[in-house]
Amino acid sequence: MTSPINPHSDRPIRSKLFVPASRPELFPKAFLSDADALSFDLEDAVVDAKKAQARADIAAYLANPTLRSDKLTIVRVNGLATEYFTADIKALAGAGVDVINLPKVQCREDILRALDAITNAEAARQTTKSVGILANIETPKGLRLAFEIASADPRVIGLQLGFTDFSLACGIHSQNKTALNAVRLAIRLAAAEAGIATYDGAFPDVRNPDGYRSEAEEARDLGFAGKSCIHPSQIAIANEVFSPSAEEIARAEAILSAAGEADKRGVGAFLHAGKMIDAPIIARARGVMALANKLGLTTEQQGA
Repeated sequence: MTSPINPHSDRPIRSKLFVPASRPELFPKAFLSDADALSFDLEDAVVDAKKAQARADIAAYLANPTLRSDKLTIVRVNGLATEYFTADIKALAGAGVDVINLPKVQCREDILRALDAITNAEAARQTTKSVGILANIETPKGLRLAFEIASADPRVIGLQLGFTDFSLACGIHSQNKTALNAVRLAIRLAAAEAGIATYDGAFPDVRNPDGYRSEAEEARDLGFAGKSCIHPSQIAIANEVFSPSAEEIARAEAILSAAGEADKRGVGAFLHAGKMIDAPIIARARGVMALANKLGLTTEQQGA
């Protein structure tokens, strides 16, 4: 079986567009969008009476051999404790889905239970493609055990914040930025220790692009790799915020060039543009250039 996709290192997810799985008329439009990933939702966006039909619709659409796209396909299934979880996994694992998004993950055992269901479904389909797991942190227990969740299995490719559910569980106002950033930082530290990515949750006010941008920038500054979009109008903002700017790319190129010259002279730390440059700064510059290359933002790629 092949290794699971790691979107943080191989396929960046700056923008992740939510699509209700009960709205099949939106599926083709979503694939035409500029979102890096599409997250088809079987959980909160679908009422109980329509879950079976929505499951069948999205499974059939993604399994269609004529569907060709470079987008990462994610399906948010219903929770482990629900009556729908097993049917969701049987229908979707190995059926053209790249990542299963698990809601309200509480502990390592939740990941292992989900993984058991996923591997059984993959075996039944005799597929050679492994499905990744994106784990939602939406409860106080999930936050406390975030590292356990992040490191439960190599298939866990990221942690995603669900702050609305988290704030309701804690009695915190959903717009409290102090609490939001405290939770973000805790999740990011857990994911960083496990060596995986973190993704920010939704911003519900689609009429407030400045508010969306502000949240995205704060998440980026805390080390998040991307943000959910509940409307296509948010995609361009997320793609811009979570991409290296031209200035960042130019600075990284200059640092790496200076580092190359310093290495020839046998120099470790050195001054560049009035600032000390050492191994961590060089590593960060390499990270900027790696992401820029994947996004086709380097000078060489743009001129090709």
